[in-house]
Amino acid sequence: MDLLHGSGVQVVRYLQENYQSSQDWFLFISFAADLKTTFFIFFPIWFHLREAVGVKLIWVAVIGDWLNLVFKWILFGQRPYWWVHETSYYGNASAPVIQQFPLTCETGPGSPSGHAMGAAGVYYVMVTALLSCVLGPQHRTCAARCLRGLLWLAFWAVQVCVCLSRVFLAAHFPHQVIAGVISGMVVAEAFDHIHSIYDVSLRRYLGTTLFLFGFALGFYLLLKVLGVDLLWTLEKAKRWCDRPEWVHIETTPFAGLLRNLGILFGLGLALNSQLYRESCKGNVGRQLPFRLSCIAASLLVLHLFDSFDLPTDREILFYLLSFCKNAAAHLCAVALIPYCIAQVLWRGDKKLL
Repeated sequence: MDLLHGSGVQVVRYLQENYQSSQDWFLFISFAADLKTTFFIFFPIWFHLREAVGVKLIWVAVIGDWLNLVFKWILFGQRPYWWVHETSYYGNASAPVIQQFPLTCETGPGSPSGHAMGAAGVYYVMVTALLSCVLGPQHRTCAARCLRGLLWLAFWAVQVCVCLSRVFLAAHFPHQVIAGVISGMVVAEAFDHIHSIYDVSLRRYLGTTLFLFGFALGFYLLLKVLGVDLLWTLEKAKRWCDRPEWVHIETTPFAGLLRNLGILFGLGLALNSQLYRESCKGNVGRQLPFRLSCIAASLLVLHLFDSFDLPTDREILFYLLSFCKNAAAHLCAVALIPYCIAQVLWRGDKKLL
């Protein structure tokens, strides 16, 4: 592995030395590829336009990120920004100097890349959904083939940008981002054949949430009893990150897990609520003004929730509040906001009559 890591560091240095002018672009891509973009931007847009696609986005993102966490705990992947300081690969020669950035100091293991895996899964779902919406039965015409080619070209362009960004920032080695892309596409393709996610009871949502959390926590505690600390990367991040303020609790494994599970549970709670059922009644729920209003209001409310900072001095409290905050945010986006907008439109229609 040292040879693979050493080659990866050379790629990191090459990108940093030759594409330094693209630093802001790489930082933006890495920021945009975070699953927060899916949960707080892509999801409300797709959900209120095509509910099934929005639901699939959440399941692919949450299950994919959960699998990513399990893979990382199993594979014990290094990250470039700390590996160069601890390896004996370079012998008596001085270790290469690689630059760090505010988004470099991820605190979890590095393989496979969560950003690459999440982006691959999410964009795979969106591209296939667009193809299904736009093409329909006209999938054999020349125009359809051109559109299909353009969409998949855009998909791969996004994946290349995300992979280059993560390597440029010294957060991942090249083989880790490649593994992430492949894994994300596999997860998204698997959910193309799982149709039960569109009609899941609240009990099943709760059971899935508890299973995912229980498995991760049980796996962590079991290995800790056996003398293996799955949070071994936290010490490395704090030790080798250039600036302590770049090490964020939001990047810890359990922070991402509780955020995702809160969103999944919030979705289940909303879809099985009376508010959601009331908002779907009549013709109002099928009208474009209603859908656009829901999108605009949901984006605003989700942004407000996302901008609300949680206390970070106590980890357990942070994880609990993160779960509750994300569950409440998506309960609002899926059920409360559509219900309120539907009530306003219904009253307006009654006045006109």
